[in-house]
Amino acid sequence: MQLNFKKDVLPHVVGIAIFYAIVVVYFAPVVLQDQVIMQGDILKWEGSAKEAIDFREATGEEALWTNSVFGGMPAYFVSLEFAGDITNALVSVITLGLPHPVNSLFLGMVAMYVLMLTFGVRPVFAIIASVAFALSSYNLLSLAAGHNAKIWAISLIPMILLGIHLAFTKKQLLGAAVLALGLLLQLKFNHVQITYYTLIIAVIYVIVRLVFDWKKEGFAQLGKTIGILAIGAMLAVGGNVGRLATAMEYAPYSTRGKATLESASAGLDKDYAFSWSNGKLETLTLLVPNFYGGGSSTPLGEDTASEKALRSNGLDPGQINGFLQGAPTYWGDQPFTGGPIYGGVILVFLAFIGIWAAPKESLYTFGAIIILSLMLSWGKNLSWFNYLLFDILPGYNKFRAVSMALGMTLFAIPALGAISLERIYRGKDFKALYIAGASVGGLLLLLAIGAGIFRFEGAADAGLPEWLINAIRQDRKAMLSASAWRSLALVAASAGLIYFALKNKISDLVLGLGIFALVTLDLWTVNKQYLNDSSFQANPSSAYFAETPADQLIAKDADYFRVLDLTEGLTSTGKSPYRFHSLGGYHGAKMRRYQDLLDNRLNFELNDFVTKAQEGNFDFAGIQTINMMNTKYVIAGTAANAVFENPEANGPAWVPSQIVSVETNQEEMDELGRIDTKAQATVNTAEFGKITAGAGEITHTSYTPNELKYQANMSQEGLVVFSEIYYPEGWTATIDGVETDILRTNYLLRGLEVPAGSHDIVFKFLPKSYTATKTPMIIFQYLIVLSLIAGLFFTFKEKK
Repeated sequence: MQLNFKKDVLPHVVGIAIFYAIVVVYFAPVVLQDQVIMQGDILKWEGSAKEAIDFREATGEEALWTNSVFGGMPAYFVSLEFAGDITNALVSVITLGLPHPVNSLFLGMVAMYVLMLTFGVRPVFAIIASVAFALSSYNLLSLAAGHNAKIWAISLIPMILLGIHLAFTKKQLLGAAVLALGLLLQLKFNHVQITYYTLIIAVIYVIVRLVFDWKKEGFAQLGKTIGILAIGAMLAVGGNVGRLATAMEYAPYSTRGKATLESASAGLDKDYAFSWSNGKLETLTLLVPNFYGGGSSTPLGEDTASEKALRSNGLDPGQINGFLQGAPTYWGDQPFTGGPIYGGVILVFLAFIGIWAAPKESLYTFGAIIILSLMLSWGKNLSWFNYLLFDILPGYNKFRAVSMALGMTLFAIPALGAISLERIYRGKDFKALYIAGASVGGLLLLLAIGAGIFRFEGAADAGLPEWLINAIRQDRKAMLSASAWRSLALVAASAGLIYFALKNKISDLVLGLGIFALVTLDLWTVNKQYLNDSSFQANPSSAYFAETPADQLIAKDADYFRVLDLTEGLTSTGKSPYRFHSLGGYHGAKMRRYQDLLDNRLNFELNDFVTKAQEGNFDFAGIQTINMMNTKYVIAGTAANAVFENPEANGPAWVPSQIVSVETNQEEMDELGRIDTKAQATVNTAEFGKITAGAGEITHTSYTPNELKYQANMSQEGLVVFSEIYYPEGWTATIDGVETDILRTNYLLRGLEVPAGSHDIVFKFLPKSYTATKTPMIIFQYLIVLSLIAGLFFTFKEKK
């Protein structure tokens, strides 16, 4: 096969160059100036992961457990690496060295581009779909928030579907290898909810192919294709077996797992899981970005109704400016939002053309994805459907923020849009253009001139004076109308380009470049409202985690203890875990028993303590469960005099003089509200049998994240309570080198029966889910690379 450089190579080089340039220009501070996006969630994660990262840098080993957050938990989802893992190197190579996390958008564009080529879309039209997919406001809003794993998982959807599509189009080996690589990386970034949605996309695609192909291909051939793809998927799972094994080990003990208290339910509560449900009308932000007023905190300019109302009511310029910089313009159904979900009105228009112009297989595949994903995103606003899925779909009740399903929508719309543009251009289908233009344009015109039909009432209005509420609602109306006119102009311009191309007045290249320019300008200007130059900083961590006088005072204490930062609460900003072992922290999947303790004891004790402290009464004796968590210091501010040492903290370990026997988890939780945790300890006799009280002293002698040492001097054999979170997987305890059973006491702490005399006690954490999977995982990763090389070799050899 003789390659024609101009036809076969140059368009793809240009396409990749465009994608690279878009990332470099939009994220120039990150790529060229060594700055980072100011991501709130990433800063919180950094605080929670600091102990694990420091331990890795100091020893070269992994901190499989961390005591920095929530009293202690496995470090699997906080910060965990595997020696020999090549996935980071693979990411660096295929993203041409672009920095994390913006390299995800580049890979997403490249993968979408190649996917569209395999669907028969010409390069210039494929570029449009790729840019629209990557630059959707959903992706950039998520980057601004710090949801990097989610954006990586979404960006890999086109690569995964590319592999499946290649296999169904006679390139089975290459398809399985591409699927394996895409799924390998998606599983690496460990966003299970997006992977779940990716599986839905794959199932829809396969079902449609089976319906259309079974007669001409036969079930045997289709079954062979599915089998080869299954092998690719198994390779991807094998390449992540360490991550998956540790995640599967931890899941039953997390808030996503089975309920511990007898009165609670498994998984997530429906109200919690569906709290971020997209409103049905909120779907119109796909067409009109400011349909619901933009974000929960949106800057308003001068001469707006709100500015005039504030000025006329005598507020000073500082107050006016402060309100206008973060006006509550959002009036949708969600608790709050960073901005609208918008992927470009032009792509919605093109996808709508597909109803008449796209091939049936593509229309049914991507149309079904769009419809189903919208229904899923509506959550509680389509309760009959989504509550049923929540109850019956395996694993679905482990997820929250169902509006995340819009990631599927914003993948399928540009894909169907590019395919539709290709087909309408090939077929010179004026009818499809006219019907789609009239339908979408007519709706936008109605929204532009009829915006007054909506009430513009939002939850943020509560507490504002009536005169300001009226002004805000006028601004919301103006925003909707102006945004609708803008969208109408974009649709008219793109429809005009298509019309002239169908009339052969302009070439396909001019058509593609024209729509590309419109789409890029559209998304660029919308996104710049939410992720712009002010979003980048040289080193946000240095300011966020700057050492305070309070930190300096506590750091002088070399003992082993935990802190409680009242300025952060128990679901903290990550600042206290950055320097100390903390009762708080930041993590999406806490241990179930710790969450139970938060909900049933710690929060009540904390509120009661703060109330009394405000009256001058520091009732340290009244916070029994906080004391049993070895909380030596309470922080009430950044000054040194805002640090209060807790004289009632139980310490790292102690010997209770009385055992309170319980038979259920609920009974044990109730007893925690009554006992003196220094003198008494609860034990569930139904699980651990009868345990006797002892007498003696115990001293903590050494700490690393994976190992704790103690010296015990017992005058009488009995229970010793350790202020460490009980986790039944991976922890071992030895007394003078002899392994002994670890008990659970006080609902979530560790306990040991220690014989009389002087003893060395060592706890070690070395879970098999990590140690037994490291080597197989790396082997599978190399197999994927080899299969990809083989797939490319045989594919090009066959073509030649």
